[in-house]
Amino acid sequence: MAQEQKIYKVEVSAKTIVFAVFFLLLLALLWVVRNLMLSLFIAFIIMSAVKPPVLFLEQRKVPRRLGVLGIFILLILFFSFLLVWVIPPIVSETVLLLRHLPSMIGAVNPAIIEYVNLDSLSQYVPNITTQAIQIIQTLFSNVMFVMTTLFFSIYLTIEDGFVEKTLLQFFSEKEARSVSVILKKTEKRLGSWLLGELFLMLIVGFLTYIGLTLIGVRYALPLSIIAGLLEVVPNIGPTVSTIPAFIVAIAQSYFLGFASIALYFIIQQLENNLIVPYVMKKAIGLNPIVTLISLIVGGQLFGILGIILSIPLTLFLETLLVEVLNTKQQTA
Repeated sequence: MAQEQKIYKVEVSAKTIVFAVFFLLLLALLWVVRNLMLSLFIAFIIMSAVKPPVLFLEQRKVPRRLGVLGIFILLILFFSFLLVWVIPPIVSETVLLLRHLPSMIGAVNPAIIEYVNLDSLSQYVPNITTQAIQIIQTLFSNVMFVMTTLFFSIYLTIEDGFVEKTLLQFFSEKEARSVSVILKKTEKRLGSWLLGELFLMLIVGFLTYIGLTLIGVRYALPLSIIAGLLEVVPNIGPTVSTIPAFIVAIAQSYFLGFASIALYFIIQQLENNLIVPYVMKKAIGLNPIVTLISLIVGGQLFGILGIILSIPLTLFLETLLVEVLNTKQQTA
């Protein structure tokens, strides 16, 4: 007797179809206005980092608006100082490093010359420098993006209850309170990440510059800048920053080459066992594989800016997901 075949029917309600269509349209709309969303996200990070000193000033009887404007004026003056006085000498010394890097690589391993024309690499130095300058100019010449982000940052910092008031227009009081709690935890974590990351970059860059200068490695300034900037890429950045320092140092002598590795190893040990636990605490705590995936995705979507913002965006999504799941478990 032949077995009867069971027929399974999958029914999709009209409500599900409408929801799916609206969800796809929402994703398409978000992609169209992605620059605006990116500006808002950067403003949210800046607000998260600026809020603690604003609250500190407010506790000292300083009006909130005056404290916010004062802090942002100091930030603008600081970055203006960097652009005018600090970046030009760094760029010029980095150009010299790139120009002499092919000959240094050849000095490390002469056999490379048989396979790669290192002299031809120097022809690309002006193009690399020009592209780097163009990237910086693009970031700062987009006046609308910078001004919009700055305006959002100031407004979000001044209007402390702005998020709660906005949520009440779309959600019930209970739902708005739950979303507000999640955003406050995210805000605290992102603020800790930004302040901690800036402090880490400064400390690692300073220690690297002092160490390379003391042992006599050339181009200590650009190498220390590279080490500081790569701190924004956890787990991977500190290791990658060792490579150019080793190439420059070993081109001078084998002793300096191994001394540079020892120096970077000591700095990384200080960072991992003392600086990071004290400064970052639980702000990061991301799995290395998740970190790598977020860096790749961020770079593919938004380039260099996406790489920089991939970690805070991952922290934002992780905190949001964890808090939503905890809320569901508590209400279940």
